[in-house]
Amino acid sequence: MAKQLVIVESPAKARTISRFLGKDFVVESSYGHIRDLPRSKLGVDVENNFAPQYIIPTKSRKQVNLLKKEAAKAGRIILATDEDREGEAIAWHLVQALDLNDSNQQPATSNQPETGNGKRETPKVERIVFHEITESAIAEALKNPRDIDLKRVDAQQARRVLDRLVGYSLSPFLWKKVIRGLSAGRVQSVAVRLIVEREREIQAFKPQEYWTIEAELHPAKRAKEKFFARLAKVNSETLDKFAIKNDAEAKSVVGNLEGARWNVASMEKRAVAKKPPAPFTTSTLQQEAFRRLGFGARQTMRFAQQLYEGVELGTEGSTGLITYMRTDSMNLSEESLARARAVIGELFGKNYALPSPRRFKTKTKGAQEAHEAVRPTDPGRTPASIKQYLDRYQYRLYDLIWRRFMASQMPEALFEASTVDIAAKAADPTAPEYLFRASGQTMKFDGFLAVWLAKTEDIILPELAKDELLALDDVLPNQHFTEPPPRFSEASLIKALEEAGIGRPSTYAPTLATIQDRNYVEKDEAKRLKPTEIGFIVNDLLVEHFPEIVDIQFTAKMEEEFDEIAEGKREWQPIIREFYEPFAKRLAEKYDVVEKRTPDETTDQVCDKCGKPMVIKYGRFGKFLACSGFPDCKNAKPLAKEPPKSTGVKCPECGEADIVERRTRKKRLFFGCARYPDCKYATWADPRKPARPAVLPEEKKEEKAESEEE
Repeated sequence: MAKQLVIVESPAKARTISRFLGKDFVVESSYGHIRDLPRSKLGVDVENNFAPQYIIPTKSRKQVNLLKKEAAKAGRIILATDEDREGEAIAWHLVQALDLNDSNQQPATSNQPETGNGKRETPKVERIVFHEITESAIAEALKNPRDIDLKRVDAQQARRVLDRLVGYSLSPFLWKKVIRGLSAGRVQSVAVRLIVEREREIQAFKPQEYWTIEAELHPAKRAKEKFFARLAKVNSETLDKFAIKNDAEAKSVVGNLEGARWNVASMEKRAVAKKPPAPFTTSTLQQEAFRRLGFGARQTMRFAQQLYEGVELGTEGSTGLITYMRTDSMNLSEESLARARAVIGELFGKNYALPSPRRFKTKTKGAQEAHEAVRPTDPGRTPASIKQYLDRYQYRLYDLIWRRFMASQMPEALFEASTVDIAAKAADPTAPEYLFRASGQTMKFDGFLAVWLAKTEDIILPELAKDELLALDDVLPNQHFTEPPPRFSEASLIKALEEAGIGRPSTYAPTLATIQDRNYVEKDEAKRLKPTEIGFIVNDLLVEHFPEIVDIQFTAKMEEEFDEIAEGKREWQPIIREFYEPFAKRLAEKYDVVEKRTPDETTDQVCDKCGKPMVIKYGRFGKFLACSGFPDCKNAKPLAKEPPKSTGVKCPECGEADIVERRTRKKRLFFGCARYPDCKYATWADPRKPARPAVLPEEKKEEKAESEEE
């Protein structure tokens, strides 16, 4: 009997799936896409209804031949690629590249296994999808195969073709008008625009001064019960942020309060419930992994992919630990909800288990509701129980996903909030009436906070009664200045793109990687994104001459049209034509009218070959010195580097020179001997900081909680 061939994208996924299938199955990997547009040319036939001209790249040919041989022997072929549009497209490309049945199950012309009567039998080609790589999910998927969804393939193909048309048309234009090696794209160019506009907001920002007034008080008869209250109203009018504008106005208030009578005007206590967060989508996972773990978007997706495809768990073998990580849905399976409730009861107690599951509604435009949120495949598999099998990064990400999912199915945290209004009656009867306000809270039940670590500080106010007299310890005027908007982090940029309806779960990480790899954007010391000089220039050129490429509403509209293609509401070629024809016409016109914008800077240096002034030019990898006589003189040299900053600590290896700050190619900070390469001492640890003491086993849990709260 011919075996059944299962094809997935990656070897890790293949290993995990093969655990759940018997000897009648062969599981192979395509190693990602096996067909793509050629890199050497446009690869889209604009004159023939934008037909893509796919090829099998050289690196994929060996694997394609292997898959063809396995397919020729198989009685049934199962395409088990990922459940998103990209996975659907890979399944379709497999059908085409391996000469299998088409997606409508038409007979193929390739050699097939023989039947008993000597004739060739067409193997059955099926498509299966699953949200998690578990035995039950694979078994259920095999019971419910389907055809390839050509509408979703068309949506992916439309995105690929449009991005190729934009990239391969605009990039040569940028090479001619700025410098070689640049690229442009719909989503990446919008992302750069957001970062550039934020930077210009910061540059144009002018701080505004304002003051707040705090009073340190205690009950008249209980001097030890001190608390702070802030000025909230003057003459019954609520103060806005800039009500007290300067030092003189602040001193006037403080002067009026000298000798004032202080008493409790009103007080209120109320119950406050804090809701748990929703389970992770791709976007929120990337945001929280950055905030809590310091992971970039690309890192997060790499570790999540490993957890999804399977990790070796000792005798259990390769096991998928989380559900599919490219999703914008907050749905959760009934099985996972029931299992979570049981595990929560076991680990935390019955009062932490909800009487009925909590469900969340997806708010993202065009979200794939049939998908699930990112969650552990088995809630009972606690992070501690598998820590020994995971590397540091896999463990931290799994721990984050597990905690977030469990928290989503736990009760609200309950607090008692107290608000006290305090009247300050000035001695001068003509002075204004002042009202100060103090707030406090006390946790009554931690609920989901038992697993989802967050900063919740109890602020306890003294027990006070209405009209009770208070004594003043001090009046504290505090000067403040408004701050500019912060630079985007990878997390906040992803959030901004998602809220604008730009990009989809599979595009966020590649977009962020591209704009950094192209040197349009770099990270500052706080890991926030700032535009480079070349980023400013390219953005300004696109905004001026190709506004639709960097228009947020236009780009979001294109995403909605891709969704409509996937839903079968629209054909993809007319959408491409509607964009491309006016775009191509404008591009042709701009070649002759747009001036070159090379960001050269003058210097006082002279070319040692021809005597002309040297200028600082900006290449793809940064600034360098070049002769202004180019192309007649091609003299160029690197800019003199600033000496590395010394730590003031002697090298422990050679003892002759200081340890200095250095940067890797990816700009990660490390420390090395100033005598390099004569002395090769290097370390990640800052020698100016004391060595971290060993952590005792009983301290580890507390230390982990503190680090994650930060």
